[in-house]
Amino acid sequence: MATPKPIAPEQLGRWRLILGASSQDQLNQYGGGDLSLDADQQLMDEALAAIYDQTQEGSDSSGKRSAGSGGSSPRLAKWLGDIRTYFSEDVVAVIQQDAIDRKGMRELLLEPELLKNVQPNVQLVGTLLSLGGQIPERTKETARMVVRAVADKIKLTLEQRIRQAVQGALNRNEHSPIPHANSIDWKWTIGRNLKNYNAQLGRLIPERVYFYSRAQRTNNWTVIVDMDQSGSMADSVVYGAVTGSIFASLPALKTHVVAFDTEVVDLTETCGDDPVDMLFGVQLGGGTDINKSVAYCEQFITEPSETLFILLTDLFEGGNQAQLVRRLGEMVESGVRVLCLLALSDSGTPCFDEALARRLSALGIPCFACTPDRLPELVEGTLRGQDLQSLATRIKSDDSH
Repeated sequence: MATPKPIAPEQLGRWRLILGASSQDQLNQYGGGDLSLDADQQLMDEALAAIYDQTQEGSDSSGKRSAGSGGSSPRLAKWLGDIRTYFSEDVVAVIQQDAIDRKGMRELLLEPELLKNVQPNVQLVGTLLSLGGQIPERTKETARMVVRAVADKIKLTLEQRIRQAVQGALNRNEHSPIPHANSIDWKWTIGRNLKNYNAQLGRLIPERVYFYSRAQRTNNWTVIVDMDQSGSMADSVVYGAVTGSIFASLPALKTHVVAFDTEVVDLTETCGDDPVDMLFGVQLGGGTDINKSVAYCEQFITEPSETLFILLTDLFEGGNQAQLVRRLGEMVESGVRVLCLLALSDSGTPCFDEALARRLSALGIPCFACTPDRLPELVEGTLRGQDLQSLATRIKSDDSH
């Protein structure tokens, strides 16, 4: 039988970092010699071992690299510096969250000198919000800096696209940057592209196509964002709050942002100023009474045909489900455009109440998870009067590929 060809040292080194110290002897056999890590790899291995190696008494003695449950490292500041030095931003986010969720490293969030070294991300903000009153006074300003960094990043990604989407749907006097074939300004497009006539093909090849939009009217539409602030919706609440603040900044929209568990909190007064203030008004955790929140939001509906109601929830209703279905059905019948987003995040479709989702879908209310980057398209299609079920189906289909 032929002897297996030795595996390249670089590849073995990567497997050693993945599998941990317990794999050393077996990997030596594959490499045909003594596998050693260079200085950088040793630091990477130490950083990973602090979270993923089983070192606590009574734990798995095999030493395999997995999610551990031991106490936190006394050298957290150095550890934070190491993972940010040797791993990419998205990997750092995963390691940090594992440190908090699986190793109990709450010091990362409660000590300002440690928190300022943490990589800001949506999951971290959700964890900070869930801590609520547990954050010491000395750490609150640093916590706000972390939340602001994430909120600003989301706004930078979404604000211009949402603004263009809303203006493209509601304005008719200006040319819209959002392309739709049924709103092409043919006269202007042809006139501006005559220089691009191709005599050989006998065709005009436009360099740019121009689209009509409609004249803007202040507070033309009412948009209501109703957010479930139960713990499972943490990422969605972060995106929902920042999105609500973007809506509030647009003169064409009258925006209301509401958060709920078993009680209802109206965040509208803070949403137009600073999304960070609004996020710190959220209290993650607790029960869920969707019906109570929907009942509260009904007061904001003055022109049903020009109202968009976005219900952000996984539909696990602790209140009166029959009343909830009736209220939402009456909204749809009155002309309100109702969307139920099971999640607004990049984390995929969460666990949700499938039976209630089917009942709402039968009323004409799409129930689906939406990634933040598809939100501008969803909002524009809704304001343009497109069929909501078809719009949701297209977005779900595109996201699945």
